[in-house]
Amino acid sequence: MADLPWVPPSACTLPTAEQPLRVAEFDDLFATSVRGVERPEPGRLTLRLEPTPDVAATAAGLAARETACCSFFTFTLTAGAGRLELGIAVEPGHVEVLDALAERATLTSA
Repeated sequence: MADLPWVPPSACTLPTAEQPLRVAEFDDLFATSVRGVERPEPGRLTLRLEPTPDVAATAAGLAARETACCSFFTFTLTAGAGRLELGIAVEPGHVEVLDALAERATLTSA
């Protein structure tokens, strides 16, 4: 994406002009709603989110839009027992993309 190397240009179909806006959306989610970042394995990242309906809706919308332009991401939103988690997975060929996203989430999260 625009100001970070998490997505190789050849793998993203989001128009260049929209990329900084998407980065800003992720940054906002990280800064306002992420309560923890876990990396259970190289191809998986788990973001523990503030467990509210608004955060769930925001995360779901962002995940749906991101998979539309970067189909190598698989997002899973799990809610239950006072927890809300956004799981993000990639195939082995895109682990470096997940590395960059995890670093951004860790540095930006609340």
